Amino acid sequence: MHTGILRAAATRNVNLTVKGKGKQRERYIDADEFDEEATLLGNRDNTLEEVEEGNVGEQSKRPQRPSSVHKTQNKSRTVPFRPAEKLQSKFPPNLVRNQKYNIFTFFPIVIYEQFKFFFNLYFLLVALSQFVPALKIGFIVTYVAPLAFVLCVTMGKEAYDDYKRNLRDREANSQKYLIFVPSSDSGPHTRSVPSSFLKVGDLVVLEKNQRVPADMVLLRTSDTSGTCFIRTDQLDGETDWKLRVAVPATQKLVNDKELLDLGAEVYADAPIKDIHTFIGTFTIHTPRTHSVDDVPMIQVPTVEPLSAENVLWSNTVLAAGSAVGFVIYTGSETRAVMNTSHPETKVGLLDLEINRLAKILCAVTFALSFGLVAANGFRGQWYIYVFRFLILFSSIIPISLRVNLDMGKTVYAQQIMKDSEIPGTIVRTSTLPEELGRIEYLLSDKTGTLTQNEMEMKKLHMGTMSYGFDSMDEVAHQLASAFGADQAHTRSNSIATGAQLAMRGRRDMSSRLRDVVLSLALCHNVTPVTNDDGTLTYQASSPDEVAIVKWTESVGLTLVFRDRTRMELQTPTGVRLTYDILDIFPFTSESKRMGIVVRDAHSGEVLFLQKGADVVMARIVQRNDWLEEETGNMAREGLRTLVVARKRLTSQQYAAFKTAHHAASIRLDGRGEAMISVVAQHLEHDLELLGLTGVEDKLQDEVKGTLELLRNAGIKIWMLTGDKIETARCIAISTKLVARNQYIHEVAKLKTSDQVRDELEFLQSKLDCCLVIDGESLQLCLNLYKNEFIEITTKLSAVVACRCSPTQKADVARLIRHHTKKRVCCIGDGGNDVSMIQAADVGVGIVGKEGKQASLAADFSVTQFSYLTKLLVWHGRNSYRRSAKLAQFVIHRGLIISIMQAVFSAIFYFAPIALYQGWLMVGYATIYTMAPVFSLVLDRDVNEDLALIYPELYKELTKGRALSFKTFFQWLMISVYQGAAIMIMSLLLFETEFLNIVSISFTALVINELIMVALEITTWHIYMVISEVVTLFFYVISIAFLPEYFDLDFVVSTRFAWKVAVIVAVSALPLYVIKLIRSRVAPAASSKLL
Repeated sequence: MHTGILRAAATRNVNLTVKGKGKQRERYIDADEFDEEATLLGNRDNTLEEVEEGNVGEQSKRPQRPSSVHKTQNKSRTVPFRPAEKLQSKFPPNLVRNQKYNIFTFFPIVIYEQFKFFFNLYFLLVALSQFVPALKIGFIVTYVAPLAFVLCVTMGKEAYDDYKRNLRDREANSQKYLIFVPSSDSGPHTRSVPSSFLKVGDLVVLEKNQRVPADMVLLRTSDTSGTCFIRTDQLDGETDWKLRVAVPATQKLVNDKELLDLGAEVYADAPIKDIHTFIGTFTIHTPRTHSVDDVPMIQVPTVEPLSAENVLWSNTVLAAGSAVGFVIYTGSETRAVMNTSHPETKVGLLDLEINRLAKILCAVTFALSFGLVAANGFRGQWYIYVFRFLILFSSIIPISLRVNLDMGKTVYAQQIMKDSEIPGTIVRTSTLPEELGRIEYLLSDKTGTLTQNEMEMKKLHMGTMSYGFDSMDEVAHQLASAFGADQAHTRSNSIATGAQLAMRGRRDMSSRLRDVVLSLALCHNVTPVTNDDGTLTYQASSPDEVAIVKWTESVGLTLVFRDRTRMELQTPTGVRLTYDILDIFPFTSESKRMGIVVRDAHSGEVLFLQKGADVVMARIVQRNDWLEEETGNMAREGLRTLVVARKRLTSQQYAAFKTAHHAASIRLDGRGEAMISVVAQHLEHDLELLGLTGVEDKLQDEVKGTLELLRNAGIKIWMLTGDKIETARCIAISTKLVARNQYIHEVAKLKTSDQVRDELEFLQSKLDCCLVIDGESLQLCLNLYKNEFIEITTKLSAVVACRCSPTQKADVARLIRHHTKKRVCCIGDGGNDVSMIQAADVGVGIVGKEGKQASLAADFSVTQFSYLTKLLVWHGRNSYRRSAKLAQFVIHRGLIISIMQAVFSAIFYFAPIALYQGWLMVGYATIYTMAPVFSLVLDRDVNEDLALIYPELYKELTKGRALSFKTFFQWLMISVYQGAAIMIMSLLLFETEFLNIVSISFTALVINELIMVALEITTWHIYMVISEVVTLFFYVISIAFLPEYFDLDFVVSTRFAWKVAVIVAVSALPLYVIKLIRSRVAPAASSKLL
């Protein structure tokens, strides 16, 4: 029902598009117009229907398909071999483009990004006002220079970053690839072209370790079996190799040249984001093989279905051999590009808060200016007076604040990069160090971030006997003796078949051990590959399997050869055992098990071997009393468990199974279920339980301690991974992401809205559990109950999301940000984490085995996960506290001088005349106060050890109390009090000349500011002392060089000294007393620890 409605809506949509757009634009619509959810999940119903139509009734019409397809919105395509130029030009160019700007957009975008901040816009207007003679006050340069400096630095940084991006893009776009071209002679029909020149329909030759430049259907491989392995770590973050299969019809061709003569076409579905789904067909119309009568041998077109295993996605790497591919998607339509989002310009929360405060300060400035003009009764050209007052009070919002904060950020970045305890850490976005101090959600990748993705077999349990990692040499010894005994039997001509051995009542330990090791060495999907230097490496789609096969090699049983029909093992004594592979039942996330039927080439014995998760294997194996308990024990240790079992089959049993299985495999409806039930009925019951293996996925250094510390710091941790549910669950336990005995709630394979609602209601009632959810269910939850889902899950202590696509990871990060309005940090190490890292408030990339893609896209790059502790709890906390203090102090510095100006103007008949002019104003914001105020970036309230011992101090900061409206108004009141006190006291101790008021009040102001800095410092640093002393020295010296402001005879008199002392005492002493009382009555949390 639903699909019918959807389909009707889709057709209606298509018709509208055709009418509304010009012929060229009919098919290509901006990706944003696509329904996000439809693209993520792939509109499978439509596409299946199309494929079926094509297969059944319209095969003969297939060549005409492109013209009809191109008129629809859904971008599906039928591409013939050797397509016409016109058809190729309809698809997007194969360009990699990560840069933000081009030569025309750079200036306008950067200027807009800067002036959309109220802060900068205000300064621009003030600076421009100085070019109007009636409004001119002081030196123009004092208004223009700081703004120009800030803009130049920002633009220079943006330009440099974008230039580096451009270089990386050019390097990727200019990589050379060989393509087949039609040619009359019989020479090599290949031409080398840069990847940006590749078009849909090109036949591309790939060599070992070459990056796949576009999405392509695999036609031929150098391996005769038609398979090849690819590395997908930059796409889904998993480092295990994936097997891909060439189209059988093209693999059978004698050589690559025949591809050019083939009359064939590929139908490919519309591009979607899902990397696990692809629907297409491969049709051969007329292979150019003619009989004597010049009539084609094959009249009817042959159609073969294509799935994701026949496709190489762009950005993956061919791991071995060479291959030929047919390009189907290029540029913006490739899965890799569709799964990456464009980076936004990140702005720190502190900058946004200061921007808000600037608006309040602007309102204060307006109110002051208007108030003074109103008090004067709006006389004369009052509107010009309002503007002059506005400019006089412009120091209330000091431009030096931007300069100070930017310089502060640079200092923090240097401190982070020079920290010897976190070597190799790089700050790539220097505008965000304060954000590190306010993180409340940490979203982490699993593979390569929390784990090293290095598997190691740690335990083998056989019911009565258990072998740990330290007793593996005992296994090797027992195995050697078992195989040695076998050979002795063989030499004395009594061939001991498995059946005879089984009859010996209770078998001895070594033969039981031999059975389990032999089963582990046979039951897998691993292929041994000999490298150029003669060494052997194992390739498989699961690192667990490789770990087990490596372990069997280490105890003496080595896999030396494997193809699709045969496997050879070498025993500890050097004898080769050959087994024929009769059937393979691969591992799927539904079945949670993998089976294989093999025949011993020597004895002819047929064995069905199976390994899988304990939950499914428990009902397949014979009754036992130890399996459940031992799997529980291993899982608590964080080991990945697999149960190994076997069944001996007689030739009659196997023949019966084969007949039934074949009958099921050719059914048209319910084929999959029928085949599964045949396997269950004939093979999967009463298996002999051989043993239980425990494989450890090695964790990164100090992961457990790091996660615990971050949890104590009030950070909620989510793990988002592309891996299986079982694996993610194991890692969640072994990393202590889940507390001991905490309930883990698994949600998988949700299909309906009722199921989703039930799960959400359950979670609402049990908020102390850890949620483990798969990508499909997560997408359904987000589509149906987005707000409720995020509302509930953000309260949970831990969430693990499995089988997540890169886009889903980014969507989760954005949702948490928008819903909670809290700061989110994302950490990952692969190309698949880039979108998530860019969607976060703070992105941290780990330089790992999966390359540098994540670390280059991140704001901070580290070399291991445990460095996050120091980065957040120490550097982040300090950066935020220091910047908050610095910002408020710089605002105070501007406010106090403006209050003095206001008092002065109010007393002197509301005249808009500057109290301090020229060099005094320049000096006040620079040499007289800048160094001491800036030295606050070196302040700290606790030492490093205490910050790491008590992460709870970090939790306190996330509430944002270091810079809030409350603290801002406290500083506002301090400024008003001090400004008024200094000015009124100077006038009370009034001297006959106006010149003396300036010298007294200005000296008192400078000394007051130096004392205020000293009062704000918690821990003194040598530079702080130097800056205070040197600044005072400079001020005293400069008095001698500024006779127009200072009367030297008066300045050196005792009258001057005592008057200044009294004024400073009145302005600063009360604050010192208040600070003293507060530290006794309500001390800060950090001071309680000292």
